[in-house]
Amino acid sequence: MSSSNKFQQKTLAISIATATLLAGQVAFISSASAALEEVMVTATARSQSTQDIPFNISAIQGSDIAEQAIVDSTELMRTIPGVTLNDRGHRNSGLANSLVIRGINVNGGISGDVAQQTVAPVSTYVDNTPIFANFLLKDMERVEVLRGPQGTLYGSGSLGGTVRYIMNKPTMDAVSGSVNAGYGQSDGSDGDNKNIDMVLNLPISDRLAFRVSAGKMDNDGIIDFKNLYQLADGIPVVKTDSGDCVSVNDSSLSDSEIINNGSCYTSKDDADTVEIEYARASLRFEPTDDLSIQVNYQRQEDEVGARRAVTNGGDYNWTNDLPGGIKYGEYDNGSTMLEPSEREVELTTLDVEVDLGFATLTSNTSYYDHSGNGVRDNTSIWVTDRGGFANWFDILYTGNPRPVAFVEAGYDEEAVVQEFRLVSNGDAKVDWLAGLYYMDQDRSSTNFSHLLGLKEYGAVTPADEWWDGATDDKDVSLERKENFTDLAVYGEVTYNVSDELRVTAGMRWFDNELTNDSAFYPEFDQPDYVPFKEYASQQEDDTQFKLNVSWDVTDRAMLYATYSEGFRRGGSNVIIDAGFFEEGNIDSVQTYGKDTVKNYEIGIKGSTERLRYAADIYFIDWQDPQIDTATADWGFFMAQNGESAQTQGVELELEALITENLIVTTGYSYTKAELTDDLIQPQYGAVLSEDGQRLPGTPEHVATLGLNHTMDINTDMTLVTRLSGYYQSDSLNNVDDSSTQQETHDSFSIWSVTSTLRMDSWSVSLYAKNMFNEKGVTGSYPEAYQSTDTGTFENYYGNNQRDYITTPRTIGVNVGYEF
Repeated sequence: MSSSNKFQQKTLAISIATATLLAGQVAFISSASAALEEVMVTATARSQSTQDIPFNISAIQGSDIAEQAIVDSTELMRTIPGVTLNDRGHRNSGLANSLVIRGINVNGGISGDVAQQTVAPVSTYVDNTPIFANFLLKDMERVEVLRGPQGTLYGSGSLGGTVRYIMNKPTMDAVSGSVNAGYGQSDGSDGDNKNIDMVLNLPISDRLAFRVSAGKMDNDGIIDFKNLYQLADGIPVVKTDSGDCVSVNDSSLSDSEIINNGSCYTSKDDADTVEIEYARASLRFEPTDDLSIQVNYQRQEDEVGARRAVTNGGDYNWTNDLPGGIKYGEYDNGSTMLEPSEREVELTTLDVEVDLGFATLTSNTSYYDHSGNGVRDNTSIWVTDRGGFANWFDILYTGNPRPVAFVEAGYDEEAVVQEFRLVSNGDAKVDWLAGLYYMDQDRSSTNFSHLLGLKEYGAVTPADEWWDGATDDKDVSLERKENFTDLAVYGEVTYNVSDELRVTAGMRWFDNELTNDSAFYPEFDQPDYVPFKEYASQQEDDTQFKLNVSWDVTDRAMLYATYSEGFRRGGSNVIIDAGFFEEGNIDSVQTYGKDTVKNYEIGIKGSTERLRYAADIYFIDWQDPQIDTATADWGFFMAQNGESAQTQGVELELEALITENLIVTTGYSYTKAELTDDLIQPQYGAVLSEDGQRLPGTPEHVATLGLNHTMDINTDMTLVTRLSGYYQSDSLNNVDDSSTQQETHDSFSIWSVTSTLRMDSWSVSLYAKNMFNEKGVTGSYPEAYQSTDTGTFENYYGNNQRDYITTPRTIGVNVGYEF
């Protein structure tokens, strides 16, 4: 039986079961008097109920986010059906958008340590600004998740879907605000988690209001680092013949001790600390009933002490003997150095809205600056033959006694975005919208490779070592500067054939250009170093289309069918064409082109007073899928296109008001995502992965469950209890089964509960997140790719095998006051 027939049969079975369930639910609760609250969203540039939008969309209100003590997008997305992500903790979450919707993903589980060359396949917006910044979820109005390609309205990067974070606006009604403080503890940590935040809404007049929110999160770490080098003067210390630990610059050391002796080690518990400070201020002015002007400024600073990842393989000790004797524990990491990170992000926007009578004109102007840096430990790769890499320390730096290879990776992205949009008003035979979009974006990234002690060791090595005379600890540097401009014109027209039947057509024409001025050089070759040179540029233009038909079967049920397209811009690689790091056969890899998707979808959604449901079946044809990978000769960062892939699946959602006090929400998605042609390494034509290979980071089955129970204790006290559950089946770490990066991650489930007691203006919440302490793994550096040294020559006893784990069980309390 063909895979498509199997899919169709499975889809039919699920659809029949769902229809039976929905019919039973309707019969059970349709006669009750209470009703679910209507959920309004602005995803289509108009305020509409989610039940009136003819595609799959979910929304969660800001009040629900706050009451569940959810503060970051990773936790939030696990309450929304059909969305998955690679959970790398706060160290990477501000840099790497790892959201996956409908299986549109080819990148592996180790990506995210550096600024990716490709943009993410799910676009994210803060209000009207296209930006991925992972702001803390504070003072939110709601979050909207649009599934499926949204190329006509949301442009580049909306292959799998779009996520919109909508912030609360200033109001002129009254002075209001809140103060909240929280305390918690996580399994594996000897410390605690503390947070405090405040919101103040201040009307200045009946036409002018100011709103400000600010706060701080200070979480102690979970991961214990067991094999850290002791450092002095920034270099691993020397273990002398007498057993002392001294700096390599100590004058009492002999050349023989510097070259031949081992290292001293230490440890650090709870190293992956998280400190985040944020603030947002908004000023809203409504000089007339038809005009509103709002200025917003938002800022966040993150400091993370280390990677939240555990080492599962091997043993450790702190001697210069072979490792052995002590097993890595549940929350231990074997790296020889900490891998901290820090970042800052600022977003300034000006939003103007004018009601012209026949239509509403909006202007959204944005400027943002997002920068940061982090440390990545590469020592395991340098000292072993794993992962396709040679033993570089043995080949290039023979005699280096205490190997430390790490990369200092930085990034800076700033952009100006301007969008004008005109949306028709009123009920007419034809509804329409038209928009003009422009972005001017500068992106830079740096990768400075360091070998600690290189200068000091070089001074005492035999003269024939080529690195004798090194002036610092750098060996290779990459500085990349890009400018990207995007101009687009878009529009949608809805023809209301009748009160029950509507047809919508949309299009987006875009023209974008990317230039790449970069420098790549060995630090020891400075005389021949050309600061920057222009690499291949990329110019692309195309038109995206959308067609949707929706039919109101009844007053409370709608059928729809959609064809939609999405795209992601291409780019340029930094490929070395001369010198020591020259690559071969580079013509095919100097640039990579856009990738596109075509989505075919049919669905149904409907409601009664006490029930909402949605179900859809989709098929996505993905052409030229982009993948972040490495060059064939030297393993430097690059991106390439594959040939084709496809995803297909089923998405189901149900929300039911069982009693006046109990709401149940549940969701399920089935996703089959695979290559439909061989994935070829373009430099030499090697087959990286064969047709039919399952795509990484996409579990076939994802299910969510939520229970929300409200109980009035008396006229002044209410107890609200929320239970949420998330399950995903197994997933792959890499698209290439033959790669040493390949690994299968087991299925896992996460259950959390929050109970909030409301008393007039006060509230107290108790929560238990991941209460069964599930160690869900969604990305890893497998032992076959990066672990400990296979020999004894380099005196390296660290272990860089690591699994990214979900946040362990965390129990805490929040206290809030509103006025």
